[in-house]
Order: sequence, then structure tokens, then C-alpha cells
Amino acid sequence: MTDALFTNARLIDPESGTDSLGWLNVSNGRITARGDGDVPASDAQIVDCGGQCLAPGIVDIGVKVCEPGERHKESYKSAGLAAAAGGVTTIITRPDTSPAIDTPESLEFVTRRAQADTPVNVLPMAALTKGRDGREMTEIGFLQDAGAVAFTDCDHVVANTKVFSRALTYARSCGALVIAHPQEPVLSAGAAATSGKFATLRGLPAVSPMAERMGLDRDIALLEMTGAKYHADQITTARALPALERAKRNGLDITAGTSIHHLTLNEMDVADYRTFFKVKPPLRSEDDRQAVIEAVRTGLIDILSSMHTPQDEESKRLPFEEAASGAVALETLLPAALRLYHSEQLDLPTLFRAMALNPAKRLGLDCGRLTEGAPADLVLFDPDVPFVLDRFSLKSKSQNTPFDGQRMQGKVTATYVAGQEVYRRS
Repeated sequence: MTDALFTNARLIDPESGTDSLGWLNVSNGRITARGDGDVPASDAQIVDCGGQCLAPGIVDIGVKVCEPGERHKESYKSAGLAAAAGGVTTIITRPDTSPAIDTPESLEFVTRRAQADTPVNVLPMAALTKGRDGREMTEIGFLQDAGAVAFTDCDHVVANTKVFSRALTYARSCGALVIAHPQEPVLSAGAAATSGKFATLRGLPAVSPMAERMGLDRDIALLEMTGAKYHADQITTARALPALERAKRNGLDITAGTSIHHLTLNEMDVADYRTFFKVKPPLRSEDDRQAVIEAVRTGLIDILSSMHTPQDEESKRLPFEEAASGAVALETLLPAALRLYHSEQLDLPTLFRAMALNPAKRLGLDCGRLTEGAPADLVLFDPDVPFVLDRFSLKSKSQNTPFDGQRMQGKVTATYVAGQEVYRRS
């Protein structure tokens, strides 16, 4: 399908902040027209949306695909299928593979695999330092030429401020975006929970929310010094928000994200040491969760992502302290986000501003919109379909989701990339 006319659609437009009935015309992989009045005559294929929501496809920053090194956890093929099923039309992959994506050759390898195996758009990030060990920066310019859209050491904080400042300075000279994980590395080392009464009662090694604030404060100081483009991958605590607000008010080129797990779960969900709820940073208090939701609503936190981190059974079936951190979320990102819509905390245009428009804008992409000329990367979904999630139905190779067995509401009906249908719910 190259030309299509979507009719009877509930158009979710994050750019204008509107949610209204209308039609959308697609030709040669691009949006060519839209309206809310009479449907124009057309020779294109008619897609009757039946009043369901039609929104820009999700642009998901921070997806881990485990090639090279751990293909048994997730391959580009399985990640692509999971993304399509979840309404994710562009995945921005992390370089925390084994070995790390820190050379143009390794970047070229994953780019070829992605193009061959995935039905959605895949854009890779590269490591900021060699081996992600924080000692020597990578060849940022060469990696950028090879297709890297951003640079990050993921959850390995570059503790050496001299190395980090030099990397930020060089990235600025290349116009490159640096994505960092704001945590004070010594305080947060070995933590499995957020400090407080719950962690104490459970006997879990914990970290204070101040570790995130301290990490962000340090990074902001280095941004003032270097003038680099910076994105904080996950802001999860109320204590970090004032510093973020000041940095934006002072004109620094800074954005921030959070994960769907920190937006919809809290520390109490760990309950009886359920390791599928072990993520990094650890789940926070309910007060922190509500503060982060409000920050997404106001736009202080710009981006909502899955932080998709596949872990196999052997990595999770361990005592809580020893279990690997991370959860898969490509397929659960949208239905989990819809919990906030159904609870009337965030409306749909706000959710898609954070999941599609803002990540696209931060990376300089022209997707994430319903405007004329934008790529026809679209998700059609019914926000009201109830279901109980069965993790074994997920298309990811790893099925370490904290939402297993939970009642959810909202399912993807179809996903389109450049106007081509890449998924349809049977």
C-alpha cells in the first residue's frame, strides 16, 4: 500500500495538541493532506479506522537490541517485530552490547543487521567512551559520519569529569547529542532499591534519590562549561526536577526523559522480591512517580521511552540483589502509557508529544507528526480494549515484563512505516 486514505479516524496530533475526528491522506510514504470535514474523493485505498485513534508512530529512544554478543536475549528481527506490534515505528538503539558499539565497523555491522531484519526504522547510538569504561572517548566524528545519531555510555556513568568534559566539548564541535545517565556512581553502586522504609523492611541495598540529583547537578555544571547538547536518559525523582527546571530556564541545551516503568510503577510493586520489577534506576516512591507524571504533563520532562532491556530467565531467576536489572517494554509502552490516559492524568496529545514528537525533534527527525510532508509512520490503536497481559505472547525473545498478568486497556490495531502496513492485530 503506497497511497491510502484513512477515514473516520480520531486524529491525535501532538504538535497542535488536538484530539479530533478527521481523515488523513497518505501518498508515496508521506502524509499529503488531512482534514476534519468531508472526505475527499480518492483513488487511494480507503482505510476505515472505525473511530479508533490514529497517531504518529512512537519514536523510542534507548532500546537495547542484544546484537552483537547476546542474540539469545534479543535480535534485530525479534525487536523489530515487537516494535511494530507496539506501535513503535522508529527505535533508537543503545550501544551497551557485548562488545560495545564504539567503532565505525561495529556500528556498520548493526546498521546492516537492522536494515535486513527489521520492518521499522532503526537508528543507532554509539558509545561515548571506548568500551563504555569512561577513560577514553570514542571517535565521535567518524561514528557520526557512519550514522550514529547520539552518543551514550548508557548506565555506565563517566565518573572522570575531565574525560566527560572533553567528550562534551568535542561533541559540541561536531553538533552531536550526548545522552547521559544522571546518577552519582559511588552512591548508587550495588543498589537494588530506593532508600526508605520499604527497602529497609525488605533488607535490600538501596540508594538515596539524592544520587540522581547529584549526578544531574554535576552534568549541568559541565554543560554550562562546554555548551554541549545533552539529554538525561531517565529523570525519576522529585529532587532532580528543580535542577532540571533551572538548567532549562538558564538556556542550556538540555532535555530529559523518563521510562514507562517509572511513570506507571512504584517501589511497592517489588512486593515479594519480584525481579521483573528490578530496573535501573530502581523504582521510586509514589510521591516521586506523581511528581514525574506532572513533569511530563507540563513538558519539563520531554521524552517518555520504553528503556527496553531484555534479560533472559537465567539472569532474572536469582535473588533480588543478584538479578539483572531491566525490563522489556516495546510492546507494553503504549498500553502502559494509556493507564495515565484512563486515570485522566495525561491526555493523548501529551502522551504522544512525549513518545513521538519530542524524541523526533531532539534527534532532528521529521517524523513524530501528522503534518503534511511528514513520513507516514503511524499507529492505529483502540485505547479502550481491555486485556490481561500474558508475557509469553510477547514477540520479544526475552519476556521479562513487570506487567505480566496485569489488567491493561488499549491495543494497537495496525502500524504503518512510510505508509506500508508492518503490523495488524489478528
